[in-house]
This record gives sequence, C-alpha cells and structure tokens, in this order.
Amino acid sequence: MSVQKRQVSRFYEVLWNAQDMSGIDSVLHEDFTFRGSLGQETRGHQGFIEYVQMVHQAFGAYQCLIEDLVAEGAKVFARMTFTGIHQGKLMGHAPTMKRVRWAGCALFRFDGERIADVWVLGDLKELEAQLTGNST
Repeated sequence: MSVQKRQVSRFYEVLWNAQDMSGIDSVLHEDFTFRGSLGQETRGHQGFIEYVQMVHQAFGAYQCLIEDLVAEGAKVFARMTFTGIHQGKLMGHAPTMKRVRWAGCALFRFDGERIADVWVLGDLKELEAQLTGNST
C-alpha cells in the first residue's frame, strides 16, 4: 500500500473514527484545507478538529468505512460509507436516535507525505431522507 493510501486510511480510522488527534501533525499538512460534504470549509488543524467534533455530536458511533482507494501521483480518491446514530440536531432535523447510513467520496491532495487538501461529497439526499423518515 502506498504512503498516500496509508495516510488516507489513518485519516479515517484514527482522526475520524477514533477521534484521536494526537498524530494530526503527521497526517495533515499545517496548511490543510477541508471541504466537508455538509458544505463547511475549514483551514488548518483546529478548524478540522471542530468539524469532526460537530459531526460526532450529531452522530453517535460515527464511522467512515473505506470501500475503495485509488491513488495517482499526489492524489487519492476514496469511496466510503458513512454511518452513525442520529443523536444531535443536523441539517435542521431534531435527533431521531436512528442509525443512518449514506455513501460518499473524497479527493485527497498531498504535499509530500501529508494530506494538504480534502474535498468530500456525500449523498445528502439519502441522508436527509433517512433523517425525515422518507428513505426508500
């Protein structure tokens, strides 16, 4: 597995799933930029940490499950499944305490061995359908 793919795995398994930010400096570039699927954009480590905390407040037992990783040069594309228990207000919806699951993908750009930029897309239509009880 390439260094870049290992870093993307650490990004999801350590920073997102375990919320362990102790190694953030070794995974994310100091000028790291992040555009989350919920529309927020952050710059730097602190902004990213706050976004992770916001998502985990909205979803208990939140997990990003990597389905595919494709690397080319200084970029990695990841296809994921996001899952969690809707326990906090999100997108204007009161907590349902139901487990939700939706698909997403992200494009990672590297500066050396650290992630410099991430742009995430998630199937927000499916997520909102689950939050409103209108999922098919």
